[in-house]
Amino acid sequence: MAESTTSSVVRSRGGRSSRNAVLLLLLVSAIPLAIIVSLESSAAGFTYQTRDWFRECAKWDPDGLRFLASTFLGGGVVQIPAGDAASGALVERAAVSDPDVAGNASLGIAVDRSRGRLLVVYADLWGFRSSAVAAYDLGSWARLFFTRLSGPGDGASFADDVAIDEDGNAYITDAKANKIWKVGLNGELVSTIRSNIFIQRKEWYYNFVGLNGIVHHPDGYLLVIHTASGHLFKVKTANEEVAVVRVRGSLLMGDGMELVSPTKLVIAGTPSARLVESFDGWETANVTGWYIGPVHRIASSATVKDGRVYLNHIVGAGITRRTHVIAEAIF
Repeated sequence: MAESTTSSVVRSRGGRSSRNAVLLLLLVSAIPLAIIVSLESSAAGFTYQTRDWFRECAKWDPDGLRFLASTFLGGGVVQIPAGDAASGALVERAAVSDPDVAGNASLGIAVDRSRGRLLVVYADLWGFRSSAVAAYDLGSWARLFFTRLSGPGDGASFADDVAIDEDGNAYITDAKANKIWKVGLNGELVSTIRSNIFIQRKEWYYNFVGLNGIVHHPDGYLLVIHTASGHLFKVKTANEEVAVVRVRGSLLMGDGMELVSPTKLVIAGTPSARLVESFDGWETANVTGWYIGPVHRIASSATVKDGRVYLNHIVGAGITRRTHVIAEAIF
């Protein structure tokens, strides 16, 4: 009788241990899930649904009253009219699908408002064998030019982001080879900006993603982020002189950028975004604000709509359809 009681107690303790282990597992897994749910619910802005997992870069087109987004693996661009739904749930529509870049990824985009065109960067995502930039009419989506930046035999490259100056020149970053291509108003390849300053650290893990987000400053220079090292560079367009911006605060894993004003720059990335300010012509700068949004979706680009900053996130979520988020970044 005593043996039976002991056996029962052992089984009881074993059962409690199993239940406790399961409960602990559920609690531990619920913590990140709870964080994700909290981040999702707290993200103000816009949502839209597609059948695709990824949207790499989104920019606001103020004249068209719409967001434009590159489809990444899809190799195209879609438009998301902001007036489709008062609730903020938007509807995606097709815009650019260029057969000449089939099989390549579409990455950074830039709205050239004064000329009514959109610039789109393309790259070979898997082999780093080719890079290109193209311009399309914002009304008809007719292609205005297509410029091949690199091809087989030119060495590995990965065109990533693009900025436009007041004369219509485009500047495209190469995240693989740490250089910047300059393309003229009509698509002619003008020059390639190279500098040893772009590589502040030699280790591969500080260069697995190099020059990435880029903006043009109205005072005649570029600001460019190096993702893996977190360095910010100032590049004068007149003489292609390169200098490191001395930044107080980390910009590690910075991605797409947007100039909010001549003294304020927003850098999307991981975590969601940082606000950087400079009052000496971007010789030095300080990180003055942080925004933490749905980090599991990975913020990849920034844009300004009606004076507010919005972040595109690469990853969509859903089963049959993916919900994508363009979140307002509040610093």
